Order: sequence, then structure tokens, then C-alpha cells
Amino acid sequence: MLLGLPEPLPSLVAKRFAAAKEAGALIFSATHLAVLPAARVHYQLRYCPALSKKPQSIKQEKQKGPKIDPFENPSRELLVAEIPSLDDQDAGHILVLNKFPVIPRHFILATKRFRNQTDLLEKEDLEATFACIQAWKNQDSTRDEDEAKKNRLFAFFNSGEESGASQPHRHLQFLPIEDMREQQQDQGQDSKWIPLIDRVATADDAVITESGLRHLPSLPFRHFALPLPLTPSPETLYEGYLSLYRAAVEVSSTTLDSVEKAEKLAQSVGPAAISYNFAMTESAMMICPRRSEIAYLNNKNNNGTDTGKISLNGTILAGTLMVKQESEWDELRNEPEKINFLLADVGF
Repeated sequence: MLLGLPEPLPSLVAKRFAAAKEAGALIFSATHLAVLPAARVHYQLRYCPALSKKPQSIKQEKQKGPKIDPFENPSRELLVAEIPSLDDQDAGHILVLNKFPVIPRHFILATKRFRNQTDLLEKEDLEATFACIQAWKNQDSTRDEDEAKKNRLFAFFNSGEESGASQPHRHLQFLPIEDMREQQQDQGQDSKWIPLIDRVATADDAVITESGLRHLPSLPFRHFALPLPLTPSPETLYEGYLSLYRAAVEVSSTTLDSVEKAEKLAQSVGPAAISYNFAMTESAMMICPRRSEIAYLNNKNNNGTDTGKISLNGTILAGTLMVKQESEWDELRNEPEKINFLLADVGF
């Protein structure tokens, strides 16, 4: 799939990001960063106090009227490009910048027409996602192979009430892996972090099912990863996604009778049967079913108020999570194994 962009995707996103930031159309929040080991995996932990200090008036305004769809008619400053459908020029997707990023060049792929975030992804969604990933990697044909490997996107999708999803309009999000790693290097952090999806897809200690799905027994939540061929077709991407989805349904639907479970496992369109996070890179896809958006550290401040309430989304599949309170930041740096408890809380 060709995106039809006027210039390489990374430079286009970078220019739009810089201009939108300068114009105040997006608000970039700096974070403190630590790389922490837990159960033989290194995680990035970000601390962003700015996100806990949104003005009360803004919160009240959001509660008064219907929620605005940021993808229905995105502002010119945030719109990166339109990706028309070959079959229907009014369909297709748009690329827009995230309005409140904590990682540079965070951008989003949204359906041009409204599609439910809680419905299963369609083949066109996966095709467009992979096209963006490939366009980012292949931005400059003159670069050598080792240099090109640094230009990678991590794509993720939050679906369902317990997934960390914030918008009902279907969208997938992209984080440049080099920007995630550059933040780490700028703050002098341990270089052992790699995206969790890479760890699961390539680890020698991964368990491989008969259908070729991989998982790490040491991780505290159920998950599955599927390596991708070098140039997967849209059909390969779609069938791989459905195989991951069905594996996630299987392990998270333990209370269903055999008939109900069979119906859910046979599903390929419409509302998803579970909440889940899905991720993709140029070499793998990964999924984890979710039972809760929130995990708890059970901290108490001086007033006895719970300050250990942490919301987690699909970035956990990159091995990245974020906190907004200093007490949470301090506790996890002092006891990094508690990351396992957080992940166990939100998964199965």
C-alpha cells in the first residue's frame, strides 16, 4: 500500500510536530525516565507530573456537553496527511498528531469515516498501519542496513473499556522507537531496554504454540506474539491479527460455556468480545487481553487518599508505562519488581 505522501513520513511528521508545538496546537509534556528490571525484562518508566495538573475548568467543560470527536474534523495544525481508500475516496484514513504527547512525533492513524474503537480491526486498518511502519523504516534508501534498523515505529491499539482507550472513534497510535530510546540516552539511563514486543517475538525462552504464537512464561500477564514475514500481504496481517485475537479470547473467557465461547472465537467482524491491547512493528504483532484499565500500588498520602492508581494502555506491549505522582515514581524505582504486580492487575 502506497501512502502517497509528498515527502518521507518521518520528516513530514517531524515538521508538523515542530510547527504545531510552536503554534501551541499541541502540548508536549517532558518526562523523567528510568529503565527498571523486573522478571528478566527491562521497562521504561516515565514520570510526568504535568499530566496530573490539568485545570479544573477544563475537566468541568468536558463534563458539560457531548464529547468532541478529535478525528472527525481535525485542526489543520494537527493534520499530517490523508490516506484515501483505493475503493472509496470518501473512506480511507487520516494521520494526525497526538495533542498531548510525552514522546516526540507521537502520531495517530484514524478512520476517515467513524468506526467504533470497540469493533474488531478491519483488513484496511492493518494494511494502512503496516504501510506507515514500512514508510518510516524506508525513509531513506541511501542509508545502510544498520542505520535503517533504527528507524522503527511501534504501533498500538486500545480496544474496550478496560484497555486504556480514550476515544470511541477508531484509531491506532504510533511511537517512534528511536525517540523513545533517545529520551532514555539523554537522561543517561540503562541501554538494556528493548520494546517488549521484540523481546517476546525473538526470545529463545519463549513458548511457541502449535499455531506459531509465542509467549514468555516469566511475564505476569497473558499475551501472545506472532512474528511477521518480511513483506506480509494484507490478508496475512488480517489473519494473523484474528489468530491473536482468538487466542486472547480463549484465555480470558474462562467463565463462558462452550457454546458462547465458540461463538466468540468464530467472530471476525463487529464488536470485540473482550478488552485488549494490540501492537505491531515491522517484524511482529502482539496482543494481551485486559481485565482492568487501572492498577494499584496502594500508596497512601498524608490525608489517607489513595495515590497509587495507575492507568495503563497498549504501551505496556512496548515495555513502557507512565505515572503522574512522585510517590509512585519513587516507589517503583525503589522496588521495580512491583511492575509485575501492576501488569498482573490489568491482565489475566
